[in-house]
Amino acid sequence: MTRAPLRADRSAMITGIGAVTPLGNDFDTIAAALLAGRSGVVEIDSAGFSREARQFAAPVAAIPAVAANNSLGRLGRLCLSAAHAARADAGLGDLRGGPVAAARVGLVLGIGAEQLKGWEADFLAGGRQVFSPDRPPSLVHRMATHLGIDGPAVTVAAACASSGYALALARRWIAMGLVDVCLAGGGDILSPTGFAAFYNLRALSRRSDDPVRASRPFDRDRDGFVMGEGSAVLVLEARLHAESRGARVRGELAGVGMSGDATHMVIPSDDPTEAARSIQLALLDAGVTPAGIDYVNAHAAGTPVGDVAEAAAIRLALGRAADGIPVSSTKSMSGHLVSAAAAFEALACLAAIDRQTIPPTLNLDHPDPRCRLDHVPHVARPHPVAVTASNSFGFGGANLCLVIRRAA
Repeated sequence: MTRAPLRADRSAMITGIGAVTPLGNDFDTIAAALLAGRSGVVEIDSAGFSREARQFAAPVAAIPAVAANNSLGRLGRLCLSAAHAARADAGLGDLRGGPVAAARVGLVLGIGAEQLKGWEADFLAGGRQVFSPDRPPSLVHRMATHLGIDGPAVTVAAACASSGYALALARRWIAMGLVDVCLAGGGDILSPTGFAAFYNLRALSRRSDDPVRASRPFDRDRDGFVMGEGSAVLVLEARLHAESRGARVRGELAGVGMSGDATHMVIPSDDPTEAARSIQLALLDAGVTPAGIDYVNAHAAGTPVGDVAEAAAIRLALGRAADGIPVSSTKSMSGHLVSAAAAFEALACLAAIDRQTIPPTLNLDHPDPRCRLDHVPHVARPHPVAVTASNSFGFGGANLCLVIRRAA
């Protein structure tokens, strides 16, 4: 494998974080929740669309109000609130007339099924014209208008890896010099269609005893994931640009690896080669060896097949080093945020770096012997963390790994 090295002054530094999630709406609150092993999974009112007597999920309790967002639906409000928070956290202020030229700022959102949310809302409201010419423009362009972004703005879709692909594209734009700053991440919401689809695929947990114990990644008794909702947006910025304006740097998106399984639309490949290759490519891109990784945030959603496939990919990619690298799944606390999952889990990696502590996997009572890794069950583990890897494996074989490194 070979790579074209990025110019050091165009490397992608993380200078802002914004989030609206089941575990909180700011970095410190979310980091504290993750390291305390606090679950955001609760019993929800399924409004008659659930197939089970009790429905568990990880909802967002309240979306912070943002000016000029009344025209947006729930998904738009989640994403816009997170983007506003990220912009403020990065100290960018008003982009029109502010410290950074609006034309040099981009926006990339990972949203797996934006139009589906609109069609569903229209249908549930008794509507008939889901393709109405009066339907507003895409969410990303409405957000760019609200945020004052005059640079490129696009949406990407790669199932559960969508927001990670958004971060990867933003990093590439920065490396190419198309922008100096880029807001990137994604969002998703709980919806009747989502519950029905994942339930029929037998991807959802059907446990009905205790919501906090329903999500069980890597556990012998896991039976599927718990759906969550939320949005996470990071501000990526060219190193020299960040330094020139004295920005606080939280970390670096140091490496990206992507591959495709091309075997089945919803079932992970039983051959770990391509998933492992995405991890290897990310390490190569970042210029680190397997032994240089201090923590792996696993995709591990808690599905019987997916967790085994990922464990095999991690072991194949990291070799003998896998025996000593802590691995955990924060989906055990946040639920599966679907399109927003990769960006949220990048935030979890930043929390591990900031607090020098590995977040745990909740409910890992009996580790599956087929998932032979250095698990962090139940409670957080203090551990030196400088370099992390975060996996996202979406339906259709969309494999992604991000390497996030402590700021030098």
